[in-house]
Amino acid sequence: MTDIARVNIGKQHPSAYKALLALSSEVEEAVHAAGLDPLLIELLRIRTSQINGCAFCLRMHTRDALKKGENPDRIAVLPAWEETGYFSETDRAALRLTEAITRVPDGHVSDEDYNVAAAVLTADQISGISWLATVMNAFNRVAITSRYPVSG
Repeated sequence: MTDIARVNIGKQHPSAYKALLALSSEVEEAVHAAGLDPLLIELLRIRTSQINGCAFCLRMHTRDALKKGENPDRIAVLPAWEETGYFSETDRAALRLTEAITRVPDGHVSDEDYNVAAAVLTADQISGISWLATVMNAFNRVAITSRYPVSG
């Protein structure tokens, strides 16, 4: 690591950050209107942040999920969700799609991943989850690039 202080890109270009916040607000409305469980929404944010290694967003969304009543066990096993019985068919489809979108460099969103999602989720839910993953990936990149502080 270097001793050079990082630019907080959200503060450096506040209108761009405000636009991202506005987009996030629109997406929040869309996922709720699509009937997605608020706990699942937080889990999708957490999973995206786990994949990207964003400590700032992980802490924030884990706290949010716990405040909303999420089971700590589900958060604990989230990286291995496929191996557990904690997640519904809807949860699994949403997690799989979110992971595929977050890992686009690993092979894009495959037909298999999309088809699994489409077999369980409505078009509004697929769209909402896709936008949620897109926005969450953007927030992760802002926080990671700016090195938002995270300490105990």
